[in-house]
Amino acid sequence: MTAVLGTAIVFYSPRQLYAEEPPSDDAPVDRKPIYDNSPLSHTPSPYIPSPSIPTEPYRPTPTDRLAVQIGHARLALYKQATKAEDAVNNALTQTLKLEHSFTSTMRSLAPPKESNEKLLPGALYVLVASMAGSIVTRNRNILLRAMVPAAIGIGAAHAVLPLTMKNVGDLAWTYEERFPAVAEAHIRTKERARKFWETGKAHSAMTVGMVQDKVGEAREKLEDWVKKGK
Repeated sequence: MTAVLGTAIVFYSPRQLYAEEPPSDDAPVDRKPIYDNSPLSHTPSPYIPSPSIPTEPYRPTPTDRLAVQIGHARLALYKQATKAEDAVNNALTQTLKLEHSFTSTMRSLAPPKESNEKLLPGALYVLVASMAGSIVTRNRNILLRAMVPAAIGIGAAHAVLPLTMKNVGDLAWTYEERFPAVAEAHIRTKERARKFWETGKAHSAMTVGMVQDKVGEAREKLEDWVKKGK
């Protein structure tokens, strides 16, 4: 009975139930329940920012200054390391270029494969000839001891290794062209040597001719003498 009466009082009570407090005479008219989606009749007041408070300028702390100095030191160290690396790379590049130039130059001095010229026995012959010239002039003055072995060695090299000596001469001439004075001196010396050689050949031919004439005259006289003796 009590439960039935309580239920009847709840459903049939004339009192209104609101989610908020009941309206009063002082409450604004446009107040709405929390479940009402209709817009308000009045606009909210605009937001007025509070006046800004002046702040002091930023001053770097010792930690900030130390960080800046460390950054500068790291950049300087990086630049120095980069320069050192570039220097090492350039040095290695120059070394490789020199090695390649040396090997290619030595390869260009060798005689061609189709020729019968051999470097190993020819170089030994030249060395033996130079040693022989040094032995011959061991009791002479220092000028002869320096020039005669070199002249004999060069002559033997031209005789035994003509192609190699031609390649060596061409290479020496390419270096001499860089210095005009040296090149002109070489040309003058070569021209004098050629003239001396030609003059020597001419004198040798004349001497041989004179000797042959004398031998022929002597032989004719001997034949005449033999004929008269008979």
